[in-house]
Amino acid sequence: MLGNLVFEGKGKTTGKRVLSAEGPKIEVSFATQGKYKDIEIKEIGTFTAIPRPGGAMYGEGNGAIMTKDGEMASWSGSGIGRNEGGKMFWRGAVYYQTASQGKLAPLNNAVVVFEYDVDEEENSTEKGWEWK
Repeated sequence: MLGNLVFEGKGKTTGKRVLSAEGPKIEVSFATQGKYKDIEIKEIGTFTAIPRPGGAMYGEGNGAIMTKDGEMASWSGSGIGRNEGGKMFWRGAVYYQTASQGKLAPLNNAVVVFEYDVDEEENSTEKGWEWK
């Protein structure tokens, strides 16, 4: 069952590179500031994207979030992206893990479904809902 909205953030693409000309396989890095529930966090992540038939992209990535006081959680996940008018719209799921015993402890083994949208200037907006 899809649960509550637990994450919202805004960010920016911080880097891109082509890993392979076959496909091609593209690597994208990003940084986001936002909130997990009511906790301010910063997120960094990197994913690879490969074109699929029909104009979609398949992406897989890894990342980490950190609170101001240093708690961390990491994630891995995947999704499908679509280009519409120069904007990318990604939908998928990420799987969290953390050793935190504090504010981020509920993220350990959590599944979060996400919307990750990127505009023409590489600005991103992100939302995530816990999947229970």
